Amino acid sequence: MQFKQTIKIIFITFATTASIFAFSKKPGVTPGDTTISTRQEISQGQDLTIEFDWGKAFNHPTFAVWIEKLDGTFLKTLYATRSMSTGNWPYAKVDAYKWKPETGHRIRPAALPYWFHKRSKISGEPAIPTHEDPLPDAITGATPKTDFKLQTNISEDVPKSFWIFVEINQTWDWNDYWTNNKYPDNADYKSSSQPALVYAVRIDLNKDIEEYYLNPIGHSHYSGKDGNLYTDLSTITSALDIAKTIKVKINR
Repeated sequence: MQFKQTIKIIFITFATTASIFAFSKKPGVTPGDTTISTRQEISQGQDLTIEFDWGKAFNHPTFAVWIEKLDGTFLKTLYATRSMSTGNWPYAKVDAYKWKPETGHRIRPAALPYWFHKRSKISGEPAIPTHEDPLPDAITGATPKTDFKLQTNISEDVPKSFWIFVEINQTWDWNDYWTNNKYPDNADYKSSSQPALVYAVRIDLNKDIEEYYLNPIGHSHYSGKDGNLYTDLSTITSALDIAKTIKVKINR
């Protein structure tokens, strides 16, 4: 009898542990933690760590991280996913509405419109990286499949108070409002579906604050037509669960 009870207890313990693991694992996210560094060798400045905890709707999105002055002046891109940084996407374009599963060069204005336009305030045209004019390798990389930390820094000429932004977009992420046939003649919309989400937080290095959390402040234009920020998030659903939390740590 005692032997049977012991077996039962072991089985219950194993089943409970397996259940906890199953419920804690996020779909689409590989368990673990990755560290990416875009830290430049500068004598002065401020080191930052930006921690991404992916949410339950994560499915290999594209995104960019950048900083601005408080007046909205674009300062610097800290990180951007490789496809977005090079215009080299895993699905090649066949025609306006069809793609094939092989690498191809193409321009996607609906991917991260807010960041595109912020980079090109002077010219007024969206500055979209391309295969011919990519971002530097030092600030690009593949979308991490795990929760990850971005180790980076800002130079001493950046004001003590500034904004950190993150824009995230996940292809073919439809919902009941942003449907596949909402704009049937707009190929750029069809490559995006729910528009890119914009997160932000104001950093003040003069204050003794070591952690900041970015919050969603709006979404971009659904087809990349403009660089406006649309603050109504009532139509956004699963896109809000791509990232669970985005946290900035000030490494003093």
